[in-house]
Amino acid sequence: MAGAPLIDLDPTSEVPIYQQIRDRVVEAIAAGTLPVGSPLPSVRALAGGFGINTATVAKAYERLRGEGFLRTTSKSGSVVARGPGDPPSPPHVVDDWRARVHTLLAEGHAHGVPDVVAVCREVLAGLAPATREPAEETP
Repeated sequence: MAGAPLIDLDPTSEVPIYQQIRDRVVEAIAAGTLPVGSPLPSVRALAGGFGINTATVAKAYERLRGEGFLRTTSKSGSVVARGPGDPPSPPHVVDDWRARVHTLLAEGHAHGVPDVVAVCREVLAGLAPATREPAEETP
């Protein structure tokens, strides 16, 4: 991610830009595109690359740090701190995530998505192997 942008932002989306940055980084971590230790561009570099305010990128990085996905040092900048193969996050992080999943599933149900479980399986299939469901055993 340090050289070329691995994320796409949609300036016309109703989703705030900082949230789009946060979401794309998390998706890249889950997909294995950004493994643990991978550097992210500096706040200034990413903001300049997209022509957005540095405060927007700083807010996204702060959220990622707060969620345990990034660590930042003055020497190495921001790097990926955890990935799919790491032990589970602390209970409060898992509880927050579970609440967001609940809301997303309720939203899908309210929109009439016919099989939210199938959608979940499809999304999981696209993630890094460490996050996939174990294959069902056949007798």
